[in-house]
Amino acid sequence: MPTTPKPVSRLIDAFSRLPGIGPKTASRLTYYLLRNGKEDAQTLQAALGDLYSGITFCSVCFNISESDPCALCTDASRDSGLICVVEEPLDVLAIENTGRYKGLYHVLHGHISPMDRIGPDQLRLQELAQRLQGGTVREVIVATNPTLEGDATALYVARLVNPSGILVSRLALGLPRGGDLEYADRVTLAEAILGRHKM
Repeated sequence: MPTTPKPVSRLIDAFSRLPGIGPKTASRLTYYLLRNGKEDAQTLQAALGDLYSGITFCSVCFNISESDPCALCTDASRDSGLICVVEEPLDVLAIENTGRYKGLYHVLHGHISPMDRIGPDQLRLQELAQRLQGGTVREVIVATNPTLEGDATALYVARLVNPSGILVSRLALGLPRGGDLEYADRVTLAEAILGRHKM
């Protein structure tokens, strides 16, 4: 029975550790790189090598960036009175892609999860509290995920911010655009009813 060469099995193992990639997809990716020659593999290798040498974390908002502070924090056209609190850097991208938010961000790098032994001290919450002391922030928008952990984190952020008198808001939850009411689950429909707004 033929055995897989060690470099091939190492790459399959490395790919399969990535989120959303199982052993079959990892094998397909590895054999794709082998089939297409060295150029694609070298491009991937160079990109992975640059990942940690070419980026840093912004010392203000803790988003990933090529500079410190990041381009968003130094953009004078953004509203410095608004801070949107998100769990991960990918959430910043999602909100930026809407083109509707023009404030600043604060990336927590996770959420409160007692099951995973992640408490408030493991998140960038103290740094958020320090940012609010400047007196220029008028609203904190909590944009954590609509999960138990995200809700727990949102409550913690609200308790942290409320004593300062700064308005705390949470992203609206409800029905996706283009969806049918009959297919919405009970919780989503209830949130849509409670979060309704005047027309």
